[in-house]
Amino acid sequence: MNKQDAVKDVSEVLDVVSEKVPNLIRGIYEVLFSEEGATSMGKGVSTFYKHLIDAGMDKDDAMKLTRDYMGTLNSMANQLKSQG
Repeated sequence: MNKQDAVKDVSEVLDVVSEKVPNLIRGIYEVLFSEEGATSMGKGVSTFYKHLIDAGMDKDDAMKLTRDYMGTLNSMANQLKSQG
């Protein structure tokens, strides 16, 4: 592959990325900040906690890990929010 073909390929990839990524971020943002998204997130976090308890983890440790998990989800959501 010559340099000109490589530049053309990169250009085509960047065109696709610039078109698709903003829509993807917008879609994820809408899921995270919609009523359905909030409900789903709440169920996911409670399921995470329940699985830790069911596996025999101490409730305080399970709560700490669940808080960390939710913090990670919130951090990701905030990053998407700032890019949207």
